[in-house]
Amino acid sequence: QVQLTEAGGGLVQAGDSLTLSCTDSGTTFSTFGLGWFRQTPGNEREFVAGISYSGRKTDYGDRVRGRFNISRVNAANTVYLQMNRLKPEDTAVYICAAAMTLPWDRVDVREDEYYKWGQGTQVTVYS
Repeated sequence: QVQLTEAGGGLVQAGDSLTLSCTDSGTTFSTFGLGWFRQTPGNEREFVAGISYSGRKTDYGDRVRGRFNISRVNAANTVYLQMNRLKPEDTAVYICAAAMTLPWDRVDVREDEYYKWGQGTQVTVYS
């Protein structure tokens, strides 16, 4: 069973960095692909970053590629999203999610490929 809990959101100035974490309380964390999405009021969830169950493969949304970095520590049941050079348009609720990808070591980018979601953490970037 997977239960995801995000942490690390907050209010930051444009240009700053922030690292989010997402921890799973279950025992099968290392078998899931993981992703970060973000959502603003009235809009659909946007894919931000994803990482395969092994950690060897990653992918990013076009608007964050080169600024954000996703990583995971399976021994700690935690996935991280390091966000650099933040912009006001990065303001959103950031939500982590788990996907069942075994046996394939792949990154899922579509929202409907993820089956378990956290509650989200708010990130606000001011200029």
